[in-house]
Amino acid sequence: MSKLIIKNLYKRYENKGKKKTQPNDFAVNDLSLECEDGEFIGILGPSGCGKTTTLRMIAGLEDITAGDIYIGDQRVNDLHPKNRNIGLAFEDYALYPPLTVYDNIAFNLKAKGVSKDEIKQRVMDIAPLLKVEDLLDKMPISLSGGQKQRVNIARAIVRRPGILLLDEPLSHLDGKMRQALRIEIKRLHNEIKCTTVYVTHDQLEAMSLADRIAIMNLGVLQQFGTPMEVYDDPANEFVAGFIGEPPMNILKTTIIKHENDYYFTFENSDLRIIAPRRYYDLLSDGMQVKMGVRPTDIYVGGPDSKGTPVRVAVYEDLCSERRIGVRVGDELVMMITEDDTRYRQGEMIKLEVNGEKTHLFDLNTGNRIRSKK
Repeated sequence: MSKLIIKNLYKRYENKGKKKTQPNDFAVNDLSLECEDGEFIGILGPSGCGKTTTLRMIAGLEDITAGDIYIGDQRVNDLHPKNRNIGLAFEDYALYPPLTVYDNIAFNLKAKGVSKDEIKQRVMDIAPLLKVEDLLDKMPISLSGGQKQRVNIARAIVRRPGILLLDEPLSHLDGKMRQALRIEIKRLHNEIKCTTVYVTHDQLEAMSLADRIAIMNLGVLQQFGTPMEVYDDPANEFVAGFIGEPPMNILKTTIIKHENDYYFTFENSDLRIIAPRRYYDLLSDGMQVKMGVRPTDIYVGGPDSKGTPVRVAVYEDLCSERRIGVRVGDELVMMITEDDTRYRQGEMIKLEVNGEKTHLFDLNTGNRIRSKK
């Protein structure tokens, strides 16, 4: 195992004559991360956010514009990829068609001059972990997508790397196979205890696999924390809207003071939500901010509820949960309920919101507004 440290990492591509797609044209902009020995780190973000570029710089496949990368105690900026003690598996399986599964897994070891006996021992040790021991004599053309990805990962870890880098390894698989292989990757990590960096745009993969998640957007690190930290305590509006399915509802609100209380109010809507007292030192009458609330913190009120009457705009029955969408002004607000009641579009319900579970964001910057108490 090895510790991975990234300090103030930058990557700029030369895009002469091309339209800029990143602020200051940096694909990765001042990224700093620290991954402990044996830790599973997810790098999560939308397409083009810089996550794969970061992985490729760790692997030595991309030059670093500025900053430092340390694997263990060694600065590896100028080390050749083969000398960095890493294992790398891309989303493209990249297996060699003329070679058997055994020879594909053993390929890097043969290239390094490892003895035949040791190669055989290593392949036989790793094959059961990836459940490919029955495939060793087969050719890649006869394998399913899931089997190919297992072989791809086996080839990466048979080298016994200090750092295992996985770049969207499940993106080509169907839903059921993704779930099955996701469980296998977690089991494998727990068995081999290899420091792992996993790049994905799928929040479910990151939340279920990673010990901590680095969320990126436009080359900039937005937040780095455990799955529960980024879900319950998002650093900004981007993280709040990116994490969660359905994502957090984020609405523009005007703060109104009535007697000794503050309320969130919404344009073209009768909905009023009393603000948590922890925010009172920050609020003022007429102040405008963005308010966020998770779908699980919005409820359908009962017959005696004092909730706000609204019409159902969308109803989805997913068996394990039901999703209801209602209009608050011009915005569609989603809620999740386990209630078995079926609702029809246009039906009136009473909307209740847990004000204590709301989050506030700056209207201009999107940064989280935090209570000083």
